[in-house]
Amino acid sequence: MSTDISCRNVTVAYDRHPAVHHLSGCFSAGSLTAVVGPNGAGKSTLLKAMAGMLPLAGGSIERGVLKQRDIAYLPQQASLDRAFPISVLELVLLGQWQHVGPFGGIGRRGIAAAREALGAVGLEDFEQRPLATLSGGQLQRALFARVLVQDARLILLDEPFNALDARTVSDLVALLHRWHGEARTVVAVLHDFDLVQNRFPEALYLARAPIAWGRTADVLTPQNQLRARQMAESWSDQAAICATDTAA
Repeated sequence: MSTDISCRNVTVAYDRHPAVHHLSGCFSAGSLTAVVGPNGAGKSTLLKAMAGMLPLAGGSIERGVLKQRDIAYLPQQASLDRAFPISVLELVLLGQWQHVGPFGGIGRRGIAAAREALGAVGLEDFEQRPLATLSGGQLQRALFARVLVQDARLILLDEPFNALDARTVSDLVALLHRWHGEARTVVAVLHDFDLVQNRFPEALYLARAPIAWGRTADVLTPQNQLRARQMAESWSDQAAICATDTAA
């Protein structure tokens, strides 16, 4: 059975104003794809829709045999409450919630898996540290450890490398390539074109509407960058949703 993620004329809107429209294409099973585009291009919105967190205004996202528990979503750090009173280990253990349910117990095996994940991201001695004491890079490593214990087949990462030092970025990119090598499907919203060109084999260029989707070398061209910039400059936040979307 297929584990491809197929987008068919996908449109997502906020208060009836389109944030993503007429997106069609496929994230092949086991692919590693960067989603790029100008600010406000709908990149984060697309990830939330793929994660099942936002309704579609039109079209469909088909996940094949994947269930909700097969999806791991890592939001931007700015959306997290770092003052929440839990430890690093407790944060990582939350990654097992979709497997054990609200009333299930984690058990020794689950705790061991969380500790192993912390070791994999270089946080072996951080188990009992409160989240509020972590640097930005340490917190992001902990969040990647949480994704690790989810053991998901589809991994969605929203700007996972923002404001991180080069060593942390290198370590976490290596983890992405580990997931890619395990035939998991990884989709990451990114702004660093050099990183995308060097480490991501596929890319989706989005400017609310799709600009290009395919091999990174074919997507990140000067012509596509110019087209994206022109589309960004012509955006109107008051634009009405397309008639074809409301009929979909």
